Amino acid sequence: MVTVLTDDARHDVSARPDGDALWVDAAQFRTLTGYDLKPEGACRDDVCVPLTSGVSRGDEIDAAGFWRLTQHPVLRDRTATVWLFAESALQRRRTLESLEAPDFTLPDLHGVEHSLSDFRGKKVFLATWASW
Repeated sequence: MVTVLTDDARHDVSARPDGDALWVDAAQFRTLTGYDLKPEGACRDDVCVPLTSGVSRGDEIDAAGFWRLTQHPVLRDRTATVWLFAESALQRRRTLESLEAPDFTLPDLHGVEHSLSDFRGKKVFLATWASW
């Protein structure tokens, strides 16, 4: 079992680490990357990335190799049991430059959950605090 951290979740998957490669099946590949495998390559919406022989063999895909191929950073621990598939620097830069806060949901003091998107179009003051 291998743990893969992405921007939106933690995934515990049955994968086969091999050095800097992380071999997974098609279903796990979709879960980790958001791309579907099709004859033309790995596709998300109307964008398809051709798969090179280095990231595809038989029924397995090197998810880490594919993520690097699409210019996203990949990190792993020494034992290759925990991996990080991060968003690209360009995507992160565009997000920061947009000045648009990501949507999130938190409870108020009475336990009622509120999402930032509930206030779209209204002025919102966000106050944050951290103990560190």
